Amino acid sequence: MATFHFDLVSPEKLLFSEEVEQVDLPGSEGDFGVLAGHAPIIATLRPGILVIYGAGHPSRIVVNGGFAEVGPTGLTVLAEVAVPVDEFDASALAGVIKDTEEDAADETDDWKRDRLNHKLDQLRALQAALS
Repeated sequence: MATFHFDLVSPEKLLFSEEVEQVDLPGSEGDFGVLAGHAPIIATLRPGILVIYGAGHPSRIVVNGGFAEVGPTGLTVLAEVAVPVDEFDASALAGVIKDTEEDAADETDDWKRDRLNHKLDQLRALQAALS
């Protein structure tokens, strides 16, 4: 299978920079996969699991938002948070969910409450994916 270059960058560091065969991403408009020769695209990411297929077993990375750009040189993901699944603290996620639930319950502005509920749905989906 053809390969392409993939960079995964978080605010802390460059987490991954290698040739890969495929990357599956949690896009804000739905999950999508990138293969060599993919059309150029810029997409926003939602909280979810990014899967990297290359040499060896697939690597699963928890991401919490960010951007993906497919260009002539490959794929670059700028993630707000990026942590390998086996290093991810599920109890911290449970805490964020609890805080978001409380914020949504206390919010009086309908628009802000809807945004919090949308975020809550995404966080719960991430929690379910990790189970």
